[in-house]
Amino acid sequence: MIRPSHHPGDTLLIDYAGGALCEGASLAVATHLAFCPACRHEVAEMEAIGGVLLDELEPEPLSSGCLEALMARLDHERPAPCRPTPKPPAEQSRYPEPLRSYLRGRLDRDGRIGEGGWRFLQPGMRCMDLLSGPNGTTRLIRMKGGVGVPKHTHGGIELTVVLEGGFSDEFGAFLPGDLAIGDPSLVHRPVSDPEGCLCLATTIGGLRLTGPVGRLFNRFIKF
Repeated sequence: MIRPSHHPGDTLLIDYAGGALCEGASLAVATHLAFCPACRHEVAEMEAIGGVLLDELEPEPLSSGCLEALMARLDHERPAPCRPTPKPPAEQSRYPEPLRSYLRGRLDRDGRIGEGGWRFLQPGMRCMDLLSGPNGTTRLIRMKGGVGVPKHTHGGIELTVVLEGGFSDEFGAFLPGDLAIGDPSLVHRPVSDPEGCLCLATTIGGLRLTGPVGRLFNRFIKF
């Protein structure tokens, strides 16, 4: 298997190791880690260093009534989602854990994603939502060969992991396992490779089409 050449970078990996990412962003990074032994090694080292630092901290004295306050919070608050644990892709599985767990009920007998649940985005491009909420949207995006996404920038951050096929934009070519990072400083137009592309994308803050026509369509189209 070809190893990825586009990686999350230290800041994202530190936030991932420390559990500071939202569920969708954590899933995107974990999916990349399943393809990338180098980044898995980095995260393991970060977690080990974090554990040592925690052991060296002096314990803080507890205030009276803190246990009762904590138990009251547990009764009224939902627990935060567990940080996904990446695993290398199994030979019998087309999609690695933890992503595979999010696809339960959507895979056919051959381990491929079925045709149900996809919705239209634009000609040659469909998506399947996996997570949606105040922390953004995480979805699968399927593109036919040679399809281009309208030129756009980002309202926040977007993490895109290639699962099958690939795409190219002004910043390079992205193949399976590669993670592309979009932010408000980036303007690009991804185009899928001739064989098409299947990606996992977490978008926080939405996309914003650029140019006069794009700005007009922003009123009516939400990606």
